[in-house]
Amino acid sequence: MSKASNSSKEEKKLKWWQLSLLGVAGTIGTGYFLGSSLAISIGGPAVLIAYALAALGTYVVFDALARMTSDHPEEGSFRSYAKKAFGNWAGFASGWVYWFSELLIMGSQLTALSIFSRFWFPHVPLWVFAAGFGVIGLCIVFFGNKGFDRVENVLAIIKIAAIIMFLILAIALLAGWIGGTKYDHKVPTDMAAIFPKGGVGLWAAFLFAFYAYGGIEVLGIMSYRLEKPEDAPKAGKVMLISLSTVYVVSIGLALIMVPLSAFNPKESPFVLALSSDHLAFVPHLFNGVLIVAGFSTMTASLYAVTSMIITLAKEGDAPTLFSRKWKKKYPLFALSLIGCGLIGTIVMSLLLPGKVYEYITTAAGLMLLYNWSFILLSSGRLLKSGKFDVVKRWIGLVLITLAVTGTLFHALSRPGLFISLLLVLLIGISDVIVQRKRKKKSSAQSASAGKEDEEADEPSTEKEAGYHITGIRLRRSKVK
Repeated sequence: MSKASNSSKEEKKLKWWQLSLLGVAGTIGTGYFLGSSLAISIGGPAVLIAYALAALGTYVVFDALARMTSDHPEEGSFRSYAKKAFGNWAGFASGWVYWFSELLIMGSQLTALSIFSRFWFPHVPLWVFAAGFGVIGLCIVFFGNKGFDRVENVLAIIKIAAIIMFLILAIALLAGWIGGTKYDHKVPTDMAAIFPKGGVGLWAAFLFAFYAYGGIEVLGIMSYRLEKPEDAPKAGKVMLISLSTVYVVSIGLALIMVPLSAFNPKESPFVLALSSDHLAFVPHLFNGVLIVAGFSTMTASLYAVTSMIITLAKEGDAPTLFSRKWKKKYPLFALSLIGCGLIGTIVMSLLLPGKVYEYITTAAGLMLLYNWSFILLSSGRLLKSGKFDVVKRWIGLVLITLAVTGTLFHALSRPGLFISLLLVLLIGISDVIVQRKRKKKSSAQSASAGKEDEEADEPSTEKEAGYHITGIRLRRSKVK
């Protein structure tokens, strides 16, 4: 066995707690740092219930994907499982739904980064920052960066450190150890304060709680690197318990420290909570950390959409042009397609600066949940399921359905739902066309092969004097 393969095997070995840590660091992003403000403004303090339920639904998805990965390790992961479970059409649909979900997530992160940047430069148009961050991200992926994994690890530590810093400072502000707070602190106790917009508000905010756990499917893919693949569900449990605890505690502290009317989709709730005359530098420091953390997750999404479009092109589910690399190294064509998607985000930032984050984040969260539904449905076909597994799967599907339908009850979420349905329709039409072409091509090849076999079996006659037999096929001889 070669050294390369030996080192590859060593790289694949992870302990379950390492996978949990990677999951916590990789999942926390702008969906939490800024998306939580959107969830709070829609649902009020009751969103804490949504984050707990979303953690349950996310675990069901992770558990299903991790078990499929353990039983049938596949390079294409959930896309390959959808293909095995339902056929080529499902592989095509799952791959493209994931690609669009990651593209929209990237657009959402790009918008969030622009919003964070306007904390310092409020008069600069949103689209200027979006264009700048987009170009930098495309350049990183275009030229490649061998040290990017190490940089990601450092950025993950920065994200976790920022959350710990917030928790410590929030407790100090609440305890009165640090004065000069901008807002009065109040614990919501009555039902009217906890559910300011009733159960419908909580329902409408449910999607954004799920969105904060986005990225879990990538961790499911990584579970094949475990020393003991059977430890994947345990890693998922610890990770999601840690994530949900961090989310509920930190958002709960923010809800106590900031009045509900102050929350808005243009400011992080954690920056608002740390506003104090005695901590004037802290919101600026925290905002800088949010930009660094958000850029790392945006670039990771950019790598994901690039890899997926190249894979789709190689397997015939996208034009082969996108699998080609300029000078056999640079994914120019794939990045050109992705660049068009980013331009769409920038144009939206220009035309709808006040609403673009809500629209793109809603569509991104919905596309993510559509893909998670594929994972759960595929697991029902491919895994041996006991009664408890069936119940878990249905709980996951019901929670996802609640999150999707909840977007109907909020005016700013509804356009995102229509965008996602339009994309699904586009993918569906493309899927039908591709499968029909494949079927015709396969039928033509079968007919051609059958015809050749028939010709090979025909006895030689005088009329065939111009032919001689080579092997089992007939070939025309040259006539002198």
